[in-house]
Amino acid sequence: MNSQPETINSDPEVLKPDSEIPSEVAETGNQDQASYRQIFKATSLFGGVQVFTILIGIIRVKFVAVLLGTAGVGIIGLLNAPLQLIISITGLGIAFSAVRDISEAHGSGDQSRIARSIITLRRWAWFTGLLGSIVTVSFAPLLSQWTFGNRDYTWAFVWLSVTLLLQAISKGQSAILQGTRRLKDMAKAGVIGSALGLFTSIPLYYWYGLKGIVPAMIITAVTSLVLSWYFSRKVNIKKIQLSIKETFFSGIGMAQLGIYMTLAGFLGTLSAYILNAFISTRSGVDQVGLYNAGWSVVGQYTGIIFTAMATDYFPRLSAVQENNNKVRELVGQQGETALLIMTPLLALLIVTMPLVVRILYTTSFLPIVMFANLTVLGMQFKAMSWAMGYVYLAKGNGKLFLVLEVISGIVILALNLVFYYFFGLNGLGISFILSYLLGMGFTYSILKWKYEFAFSKKLVIVLFTSYGLVVFSFLTIFIPDAIIRYTAGIVVLIAAAAYSVIRLNELMDLRSLIKGFFKK
Repeated sequence: MNSQPETINSDPEVLKPDSEIPSEVAETGNQDQASYRQIFKATSLFGGVQVFTILIGIIRVKFVAVLLGTAGVGIIGLLNAPLQLIISITGLGIAFSAVRDISEAHGSGDQSRIARSIITLRRWAWFTGLLGSIVTVSFAPLLSQWTFGNRDYTWAFVWLSVTLLLQAISKGQSAILQGTRRLKDMAKAGVIGSALGLFTSIPLYYWYGLKGIVPAMIITAVTSLVLSWYFSRKVNIKKIQLSIKETFFSGIGMAQLGIYMTLAGFLGTLSAYILNAFISTRSGVDQVGLYNAGWSVVGQYTGIIFTAMATDYFPRLSAVQENNNKVRELVGQQGETALLIMTPLLALLIVTMPLVVRILYTTSFLPIVMFANLTVLGMQFKAMSWAMGYVYLAKGNGKLFLVLEVISGIVILALNLVFYYFFGLNGLGISFILSYLLGMGFTYSILKWKYEFAFSKKLVIVLFTSYGLVVFSFLTIFIPDAIIRYTAGIVVLIAAAAYSVIRLNELMDLRSLIKGFFKK
């Protein structure tokens, strides 16, 4: 579908740097206010997409459970696990690292540089996708043996090898949309893709049962490819000539950062595996289930913030990474906005945690309530750590990023093992708080030393105030009387919401922003 990307329309005025910010500046007349608005809009946009995707996922799992039973759920999981591992290795992290290059080129306004970055990414996406497919076909018998204990699924892996190529191209095209700030198109592709994936797979499960799993996975990958291709072709770039040799060396730069990201991701996966194995060995698989359920509740709920960071914030940060003053301003704006949006959401989650667990799971999962609430207390530290941590990636310092990831990974794993050993499941919640509190301080120190980074006074005030409100919300769960407990929780929730709304209105004139939205 993308065999001739270099022959695209050559309009030098098509791509403009920071195209969404100037429109906000024109509307507000204030650069800082425009930046805050953009962060808020992106968080709202991709928060909505995240919620929709989660709902689609819940519906999909329900249909799979009913139509295919536990065997079907297991087979889908077992087929996906090795495929995702292969694509994470053979993909070289190129789709993520390319966002930095495209964003930086987009920010410069240099049309030739933009075209070079996009063409390089498209060609390398084909290369890494084909590599993943070849590896899958070559190891199909062994993948079946290792995964299922027999070679009955060899042809399933052979057929599914094509999805690795389709996914690689799709991710590359999504990176183009992300790097050129076409966030609405990204959101549309995500929403439509989730819905079409659901509606195309259910009939296959219904008519063909377990035999419909592989065709459903292939069709879902094709759907994702078509959508990403459709929206990415709207990005018109300048016509340039780029040789295979030039493509190779341009892509090497992207791949270097991507490889560091892949290694960091592998270390994270390994750390999670060791922790789960330790919990299983010490307390049994039921405790592992409780741990993962508790983390899932909080992780999905707060995922809106971190999805927005990865989608909107990273390319914006990459575009200004050469200017440390602008980097400092943007990190502060992102951190401040994230904290203000999170504060009432976290307070609400603490107050309703028992109800949320009952809705998502059953009463047998209620032991995770305290663990989940403790995890909530670490989420604001995580948001600040992430906001600062993206600076390394935006500046292309993959080696430093990997070294710090290894150090932090060892510390986090050690804290998890020690605190679980002494305090059980709740100890993991305490470990989470300490890990990200230490991580925030450590990351701040490195950035201050290397890039002259510093928190603004207003960010420090927001951090202490918002965290204090969440802590007060947490303390209400220890009130014995249920009526007083929920009343106190609701009062703190209202205070948290009021503080966030007032502060956000000061930063971005929230009232006019909402009025403008409803007018549109």
